[in-house]
Parts: sequence; C-alpha cells; structure tokens
Amino acid sequence: MTTQIVEPDDDTAQGPDRRTVILLFIGLMITMLLASLNQTVLSTALPTIVGELHGVDQMTWVITAYILASTIVMPVYGKVSDLLGRKPVLLSAILIFLAGSVVGALAGDISWLIFGRVLQGLGGGGLMILSQAAIADVVPARERGKYMGFMGAVFAVSSVAGPLLGGWLTEGPGWRWAFWGNLPLGALAIAATIAFLKLPKVEQQVKPRMDYFGMALIAGATTALVLVCTWGGHTYDWLSPQIIGLAVAAVVLAVAFVFVEKHAENPIMPMGLFSDRNFNLTTIANLLIGVAMFGALGYMPTYIQMVTGVSATVAGLLMIPMMGGLLITSIASGQAVSKTGRYKIFPIAGSIVMGIGLVLIATMHITTPTWLMCVYLAVFGIGIGLSMQILTLIVQNSFPARMVGTATAANNYFRQVGATLGSAIVGSIFASRLATLLSERLGAAGAGGDAGRNDLTPAAVTALPDAIRIPIIESYNEALLPIFLFFVPLAAIALVVLLFLKEKPLATSITNEPTPDTDVDGPEERVLVDA
Repeated sequence: MTTQIVEPDDDTAQGPDRRTVILLFIGLMITMLLASLNQTVLSTALPTIVGELHGVDQMTWVITAYILASTIVMPVYGKVSDLLGRKPVLLSAILIFLAGSVVGALAGDISWLIFGRVLQGLGGGGLMILSQAAIADVVPARERGKYMGFMGAVFAVSSVAGPLLGGWLTEGPGWRWAFWGNLPLGALAIAATIAFLKLPKVEQQVKPRMDYFGMALIAGATTALVLVCTWGGHTYDWLSPQIIGLAVAAVVLAVAFVFVEKHAENPIMPMGLFSDRNFNLTTIANLLIGVAMFGALGYMPTYIQMVTGVSATVAGLLMIPMMGGLLITSIASGQAVSKTGRYKIFPIAGSIVMGIGLVLIATMHITTPTWLMCVYLAVFGIGIGLSMQILTLIVQNSFPARMVGTATAANNYFRQVGATLGSAIVGSIFASRLATLLSERLGAAGAGGDAGRNDLTPAAVTALPDAIRIPIIESYNEALLPIFLFFVPLAAIALVVLLFLKEKPLATSITNEPTPDTDVDGPEERVLVDA
C-alpha cells in the first residue's frame, strides 16, 4: 500500500497561528496534568491507604499496576492515533481514565483499588503519549524544545502538587478524594480537547487492519516481565518454577512479537524504527533512566514519612526540592534547545548529575538532617530535568510527521518499561528486606506479627515507644536506600550510550516525508484533510 497525502491549501500551509497553538497547548497540558498527577498523588497517601485496607504486603501493586497498564497501551495509542487521528483517541483515553478513578474511589478492599489503578493506567498511557504527539503535529522540532520543556515542567509541578494534594486529602476529607478529584479535572480536559484540539483529520481510503495479535503479544510479554521482577525473591524464589516459567514466557512472547510485527500490515511498533541510530540510543537511555527515576519517585515520600515522622503533607513539601530542580532544568534546557538548535549535551549532563544524586541519596541515614536530604533530592531532580523531555524531542526529530505518534509511543513505552521495572524491583526488594529486618529486630510478635506489620501506618509508627519505633524506622532506611546505589551503574551506562548520539539538525517545518536514514515498516494508505 502507498501513502497518499492531501496537502493543505495555501492559507493553511504554514500551519495554525500562534494563538491556536497556545490554546491547543493549554488543552494538552491539562490532559498531561491529569495523567501525571495520578502517578504521584497516592505516594504520600499510600501508607495510610494500604493500612486502612489491610494490604501493606500489596503496596507494590498500587503503584506498579498503574504504570504497567499505561506501559502496555502506549504503543497501541501511538499507532491507532496515527491511523484514526489524535482527537477521538484522546477523548476515549480520558473516559477510560475517569472510569478507573470511580472504581478506585469506591474500592472496599485492596484488590478493587488495584483494579481501579489498572483502569486508570489503561487511560493514562494514552494521555501522556497523545499530548506529546499532538504538539509535534503542529510545532516544528526546532521550536518544539520550549514546548517540551514546559511539558516536563507540568510533570514536575504535578509531582510536587500530587504528594501535597495526596497528603492534604489524607489528613482532611480522606484519601478517596484523590480519585473523586479526577472527575472535574477530567471534565475540563474533555472540554479543552473538544474546543482546542484542531488537528488534521485522518480519512482512510481503506479501513485499516489493526494489529490485534501484536497488541496481545506485547501485553503478555510486558506483564510476564513485570511479574518476574515483582514476585521474584519475594512471593516466589528466583529459581522457582513460577519465576522461571514467567521469564521463559516473556522471552518467547517478545520473540513472537518481533516476528508478527515484521509481517503485520499496520504494526503497532514497526521494526523499521530500530533502523534509526538515535531512536535506539535514546530508547536505551530512556529505559535506564526510567528504572532509577520511578524507583525513587514511588517510594521516597513513604520513606520520608516513616523515618522522619512528619505528616503526609509535610512529606510532600519535602519533595519540592527534587521537583523544583526538575522544573527549572526542564524549562531552561528546552528554551536553550529552541534558541541554539543544539541538544546532545543536555541528556549527557543529566545522566552524570542523576548518578551523583543516586549516590548521595543512598548514603542517607535516619540521622541525616532534613535540609541535606532536600539538597540530595534536588541534585537528582536536576539530572532528570536535563534529560527527560529532550530525549523525546530527539526521537520525534528523527521521523516524519506521519510516524510521530508511533515513534513517540514506542520510545516512551521503553521508558515506561524501565519505570515499571524500577517500581517493581524497588518494591519487591524493599518489601522483602523490610520483612526480614523487622523480624530480626522485633521478632514475630514485636510488631504484632505479619498482620501487625501489614497495618503499620506512619501515624501508628510515630505513636510507638522508642524501643519499637527506632528499630522500625531503621529497618525502613536499611531496606530502601541501599537499593538506589545499584542504580548508579545504570546512569553510567546511559551516559556512555548518549555519547554516541548523532546531533541531527532540528527540523524547521512539519513534513510527512521520511528522513533519508529512516526506513519504517508498515506504510499505511491514508489522506490528511483539514479539520
């Protein structure tokens, strides 16, 4: 099949005017805010939630379920939106996300809460990808740096606002409002999408055949891989039949996925993407950064509450230095890229700074001053801000507009795989080490046995006498922070990989023609018509 494009007339050949782009950008930022808030809003509320629902041993899944579900659907959203258009797919993603929020708000036990988080993730994966892809549809790569910087700032702001909001709700009207609160914000996102998202409409001459087999295979492979990391060494021994079987299943499904994608008419992840050098390098770096980033984001607020004894709200405030560093460097690097057209140095510097931050965090103890902890977190945030959005821009600059959704989704998929693995690995090792340390220091009855340990909340720990409280917070410290030291080599590998990036000139116009060194599989026949 061949791709047919109906070019816009002369009046629209230069794309939408600045006012339209700004209104569109506002709408996209609202949708990103909706998704990114829900990656962090439960972080400070999580200890209280799992304590009330008697599921401390399932705490890992409250975080992992959202990230896993959003990871699985990212390539699907990217490809489907390239075929059918961004707007209807984005509206569908918002509605699915809101349905998950209702389930979470009404959850009566930990199982229903996790199910609600899965639904949220199935919608949230589309919100992030489609927002990034939509802005790439109307803004050339050379100018896109500043927009991507502000999108990174939205993530930073929501990462601060999320823990703060979660802490305030936990101490006030209740943690369920962390889910109910999504409904008005979701309604605003729907209104903004309908009013401002005026993108070219995709019309198919022939109804596209969806790659359902590929979707099922990538979902199965991703799930099996995450279960290996989540259950291995905790629920099951690493050499148990369950873990070995899941590992084998992940490999077999991944190989089958590659085979299917090579022969699919409209593959959700065309193998031709991997013929581009910059796509491969940024994908590897994104995966490694995702492991470290989300491992820290998911569990640091819980650590702060338990070890320092502060409230959930204060724990959220103490995360501000980390997100402030991310916000400032994300905007500054984006502005610099748009002004100079140079971008390679930023993710390289980010990998170095992030590695330093991980080392500093791993050295903390329960006696570490709060101000020093904030400095360490700020260093880590600066490293993330220099890297995250610039890597997405590099990928988008490597492919024509007709492939930007698929390429963005594929690259972000691997970052989310890293995020899922990071959360799963940290959560699994943390839970296992914590249970062992508590048993050693308190004995089977010291904290009320397994049931008592599953009901521990920050408030309950703070109220305990020092003879029990101090061993508990020491156990939290020793169970979590040394894990971050093992992530330092990942930052070093990301640094080496990024040194080999080819700094291609940033495009100054929107084009549907492929770049000379890119050969993408699975061409689709379609016509672009002005909306």
